[in-house]
Amino acid sequence: MPGSELFGKEEIIEVIKVLDRGILHRYAAEQMLGVSAVREFEKKFAEYMGSKHALGVVSGTAALKVALAALGIGPGDEVITSCFTFVATPEAILDAGAIPVFVNIDETLNLDPEDVERNITERTKAVIAVHMTGVQAKIDKIKEITDKHGLYLIEDNAQACGATYKGKKLGTFGHFGTFSFDFYKPITTGEGGMVITDDKDLFFKADCYHDHGHVHDMSIPRALENRYCIGFNYRMNELQGALGLAQISRMDEVIRRHRENKRYIKERIMDIKGLSFREIPDPDGEIASTLTVFLPSPKKALAFKEGLSKRGINVAHLGSNRWHFVPNWEHMREWKSMFAHRCPFECKFNEASLKDYSPERFARSTDILDRALSLDISVKMDKERLDKIVSSFREVAKEVL
Repeated sequence: MPGSELFGKEEIIEVIKVLDRGILHRYAAEQMLGVSAVREFEKKFAEYMGSKHALGVVSGTAALKVALAALGIGPGDEVITSCFTFVATPEAILDAGAIPVFVNIDETLNLDPEDVERNITERTKAVIAVHMTGVQAKIDKIKEITDKHGLYLIEDNAQACGATYKGKKLGTFGHFGTFSFDFYKPITTGEGGMVITDDKDLFFKADCYHDHGHVHDMSIPRALENRYCIGFNYRMNELQGALGLAQISRMDEVIRRHRENKRYIKERIMDIKGLSFREIPDPDGEIASTLTVFLPSPKKALAFKEGLSKRGINVAHLGSNRWHFVPNWEHMREWKSMFAHRCPFECKFNEASLKDYSPERFARSTDILDRALSLDISVKMDKERLDKIVSSFREVAKEVL
């Protein structure tokens, strides 16, 4: 758990500063005390990403919802995204009243640009490009497609915070970039997220929507402010901001250690016949939070996983993942909405949209993921552990391959 692996005095100091100030509401702190940990975190995050604007929110899921709302996406719209993503991506689309259109992945484990273009219709409003498990989607090709068709582009960067593509930070290619800071991410605030954009008008809309429509005029009391729109409460609090301030300073060190540990393992198993590796569009820019290998067949992948498990090495079989792959989402296939009229699936505005989430549509992705095993790379991996992983891979390969 990269960020949480490095909790230390810095985090404690920043949290105590907030507690000593005695105000945990970000806008109250800013207005009454002239200082806000969330505001400072937003500023530092924007600087790190090379973005003009950053907005702290309560989660990565909220970040997606805020971005969709700011873009005006709702009933009657389709949003293209990956069939291999955390369930939060389509949840945000559905909560906006729009329909997610899932497309296949390629061996980057991210959106196949050609399949994106094949699935564009007159109802397509946006593409959410997900950068899964620390590796870039082919974002340049995806952006060419969205620009060509006049579509919005959102980058779901929950699992690749700090990654770059050809020197440019992921999250800065589209209209919005969204991030998650839960306990499993490169930096963590326990829960939390961020929205970034270079567009001043889109930022204003996102800022208002995430806080009940408040326009955030600091020259008057908050209770007397005007409202720009109907919104919701997705505000980040001061304790989360304090943790973020400490964690953002660790980002480069987290990525450095990830890369160092992954390189050590990969270099020592690359010669194993029958083992191949995930395609990485820009190897210099990945955050190296996982090492993904492909086996010749699903049967051999499961046998390889079992062999590693017996040696104390846990890897994920990606095809069996119940939270990240559409064919494994029975609630999505069955349109299990909380609403009696099953909105948005049966909304009259969405009648013409394709809502077929049957496994057959994702056969190519299933073939890829059923052969894929993924090893989490931790920040704290000593040489003994690294050597154990390497020797286990080589031993199991002799048995299985």
